[in-house]
Amino acid sequence: MKSPAFPRRRLLGGAAASAALGLAAGQARATEWPTKTVRFVVPFAPGGTSEIVARSVAAEMSKQLGHSVYVENKAGGAGVVAMGEVAKAAPDGHTIILGHVGTLAVNPYMLSRQPYDVNKDFVPVTLLAKVPNLFVIHPDVPARDFREFVKYVKANPGRLNYGSAGNASAGHLAMEYLKLVTGMFITHIPYRGTGPQLTDLLGGRTQAASAGMPALAPHIKSGKLRAIAVGTQRRLPALPDVPTVAEMGYKDFETSQWYGVLAPAGTPPDIVKRIQEECLKALKSSAVTERFANDSAIGGGGPPAEFAAFIAAEQKIWSDIVKRAQIKAD
Repeated sequence: MKSPAFPRRRLLGGAAASAALGLAAGQARATEWPTKTVRFVVPFAPGGTSEIVARSVAAEMSKQLGHSVYVENKAGGAGVVAMGEVAKAAPDGHTIILGHVGTLAVNPYMLSRQPYDVNKDFVPVTLLAKVPNLFVIHPDVPARDFREFVKYVKANPGRLNYGSAGNASAGHLAMEYLKLVTGMFITHIPYRGTGPQLTDLLGGRTQAASAGMPALAPHIKSGKLRAIAVGTQRRLPALPDVPTVAEMGYKDFETSQWYGVLAPAGTPPDIVKRIQEECLKALKSSAVTERFANDSAIGGGGPPAEFAAFIAAEQKIWSDIVKRAQIKAD
């Protein structure tokens, strides 16, 4: 005997109503966010490209949202300290963190233990920017260009030191990658941020470094540092006379810094989408586009799934480089 049609229609109607209510609740939640100040954590000390990217976007988001989006620098442990703290934060969209190549694509393979899983304890929100890596040396180094620098380092292995913003920072990774392909040896000195690193580089206490255009451009223009190469496949319009590493005979060499937003796992998808949309709006503002253009940065803003796929691709690349270059947490 067939069941009456009425109860089935009532069940279907109930399911549709529940789905509609769920959708409405999600829309309401996203509309209500934020209800208070948004904490944007940067896992490095002040003075580097990470802070510049974060503050540029945060300033515009604060205008858009009517609530402050404040940047908090929290350095330590190659970004592990800040990442561990944010992983435990309430998943309500009011605490987010700036992720980058080191914390997301290198630490999982460089560090033996982390108090979180980058692929399970965080939700990718959006890629904010890609920033070209520059390779610079102090003017006292007896090398006028990239080829002379490599030749000098090979003739004097271990004599020079290079500084970075810390273990697994973009500069650390770029220099180790360069050492791998060129076969030169130069000692790594990790600092707690780009600011302290640059202080010693400008003072001649270290002799080389890799960092982004925002942090290095003023010192290159003033002659206090000498740019010898860029990590992109093409020369930068802002530095047309500086060659790429690839054109110096190291085919396919490419390295850049990249920065994106992550939220704690469990953050509702509608809020994640709202944060991504607000980031995209900020990235399209004239203040950010002008700043990024001056720094040769490429803006992002794509959907969460796109950023997740990008992270997975970077993990595949850097897991291999970490192994081949034997990159370790000094």
